[in-house]
Amino acid sequence: MPFKDILSLRLYTRVAHLGSFSAAARESGLTQSQVSRMVAELEAGLGVRLLSRTTRAVAPTEAGLEFLARMEPILAALDDAENSVRETGELRGLLRIGMPSTMGIRVIIPRLSAFTERHPLLHLELMLEDKRQDMIKEAVDVGIRVGHLPDLSGTARLIGTMQRVIVASPDYLACHGTPLLPEDLQEHRIVGGPVGAHASSWQMERDGNTQSLDLKPQLIINDTAGALAAAAGGLGIVSTTSWACRLELENGSLVQLLPQWKMADLPVHAYFPMGRSTRMAARAFADFLAQELAT
Repeated sequence: MPFKDILSLRLYTRVAHLGSFSAAARESGLTQSQVSRMVAELEAGLGVRLLSRTTRAVAPTEAGLEFLARMEPILAALDDAENSVRETGELRGLLRIGMPSTMGIRVIIPRLSAFTERHPLLHLELMLEDKRQDMIKEAVDVGIRVGHLPDLSGTARLIGTMQRVIVASPDYLACHGTPLLPEDLQEHRIVGGPVGAHASSWQMERDGNTQSLDLKPQLIINDTAGALAAAAGGLGIVSTTSWACRLELENGSLVQLLPQWKMADLPVHAYFPMGRSTRMAARAFADFLAQELAT
């Protein structure tokens, strides 16, 4: 396949994901007219319209979405083939990573500089979202997941664990009292989040004594940062990871409750939706993050 055709395919995938010819042009170092012309030539060669163009937006057509889903794994395989034969072993291309928003902002992004310095020719696209992503549809190369994984078709690797804690604001505790035993939580307002939305999972252990609590959240928020903001605002008690609430614990807007009672650690997995076809860059990122979480 001529290089120009490969470039046209890469440009199409970027326009489709960015929703903009100008954004793809800036990213590739080309002019907007060059990108538009090459994508139009690609469409003409295929005999099908891949993009719907309006004055406000650019979006893939139904045929464009199908083409995108089939083409991106091929382009990723080309990147890996090129990387494997380069004497420098440098990783290139675009690596798309999905992860929970709060974990990405507070845990992963502050540590990314070492990875990007190690692989300066590799471009990263971070997809921050607390809800479960359709990683195949969104062409995610590697997803970072906290908690137990449902049955999925790809492969997963355990890269670390996170301590789970129970926290509340000083103002809430001043108004409602401080729980001294796990069963005291039944008399308090509970905030459910992505980690603690299912109250039945609030299991604690101390000196071989395990307690499982059946709590019903008064407020459920599907975003960890939102759940922490609710707890800091005095709306109730939340269960989250120690990483997620580290800043609030340090500045005193939240305090840890029942520290002598241990909750089960949450596993952190790197999930590879493409299974055996997973890109080298995705596995390299998982290796890097496993090392970072171990420190």
